[in-house]
Amino acid sequence: MFKTLKTAWNTPEIRKKLLYTLLMIVIFRFGNAVTVPYLNTDVVRAWMDTNAQGGNFLEYLNTITGGALSQAALFSLSITPFINASIIMQLLTYALPPLERMRDEGEEGRKKIDKISAVVSLVLSIVMGYGYYLVLRTMKDDAGTTALKYTTGGEGVFAGFVIVACFVAGASFVVWMGNRISDKGIGNGVSMLLFAGIAARFPVDAGRLISLTKEQPQKYLFVTIGYLLFIIAEFAFIVFMNEAERRIPIQYAKRVVGRKQYGGQKTHIPIKVIMSGVMPIIFAMSFMSIPRTIELFKPNPKDDGFYSKFLDFFSTRNWGYAVIYFILIIAFNYFYVSLQYNPIEIANNLRQSNGGIPGIRPGKPTSDYIQRVLSKISLVGAIFLGIIAVVPIFISMADQNLQSLSMGGTTILIAVSVALETTRTLESQLMMRHHKGFLQ
Repeated sequence: MFKTLKTAWNTPEIRKKLLYTLLMIVIFRFGNAVTVPYLNTDVVRAWMDTNAQGGNFLEYLNTITGGALSQAALFSLSITPFINASIIMQLLTYALPPLERMRDEGEEGRKKIDKISAVVSLVLSIVMGYGYYLVLRTMKDDAGTTALKYTTGGEGVFAGFVIVACFVAGASFVVWMGNRISDKGIGNGVSMLLFAGIAARFPVDAGRLISLTKEQPQKYLFVTIGYLLFIIAEFAFIVFMNEAERRIPIQYAKRVVGRKQYGGQKTHIPIKVIMSGVMPIIFAMSFMSIPRTIELFKPNPKDDGFYSKFLDFFSTRNWGYAVIYFILIIAFNYFYVSLQYNPIEIANNLRQSNGGIPGIRPGKPTSDYIQRVLSKISLVGAIFLGIIAVVPIFISMADQNLQSLSMGGTTILIAVSVALETTRTLESQLMMRHHKGFLQ
């Protein structure tokens, strides 16, 4: 990876793309430091430190945005509206025939879907910006100071409009930067900005571990060393599983046309173990965060009633939460893989191209075989994703001081996936510029 970066930096054309990507990332981080007007940032930060935890949706958004949400920054929504819009459009593409026809049209159809996704992203940014504004209206510190400087009258309405407009403008600008990186930079722009937001939290986590070690060296010295070793091992494990794949052998039949013989080639269908990426974790996290998010608008009365027990059950410090979370990840992984792979369509394409799996008859036996392989691979990938997502929960259950660490399995999985994707992009561009001619 480092060798690839060094070689890419020595290539003038790729160096310009790298510098352009770095410039966009710097602007992105600068936007995360610009605060929105009419807000008391100290109140917002203190309130988020107390309430953006326990597995609610605010904690998830704050991690994805690199802490911008807790600072009431211009890019507080970051790329979350665009990601949600992309997920919605991807699911609707398989459910609505008109969108499915657009997908099959190729490049033109993809452009149409991208335009629809941009509109959906704008609508979601307005809804999410207004929802965050409603949360800001409820924020107070211990002294009773509100997060909003104006809450009533015409000034309050104008302040609310400006705050929501800033959030929407920031989200739109982040999407624009992501598209610029995809066109003129290196790799997928949205993924790069997502990586930048997550990576920005790592120094904060390192400082947290250092401060805990200084305060209680007898307890946290070995805990910090063990945690760092665990993170390194988790990195290696995620890289290994991210590159793992199951290859289904394919044999094409020989055919004679005139005096020439065609076909007879051997190839394979690669099926990655982690076919769905982090999507099952995001779906499960969104579902499990609903009860804790409701608590933001209707606080827990702290009694022994059903509502209190219900909210306590969906706390990340509960074993039941971890079990349900793990099961949901497995279920959503199967659901997402079923949308991506159609064994019947794969079997029909093999039959039309005179190909087949050795030892398996074409048609329904081939589709059944592919379905069995997909089921086994999906189970392995789902268990892996479940372990990656649940381990940080057990760590926080063991020590609440480690609960605020964002270097969990999900964030590391996203970071590793983006890093590997960017490395492959650099390698492909280097190969295009340094390939050997056919005369050599």
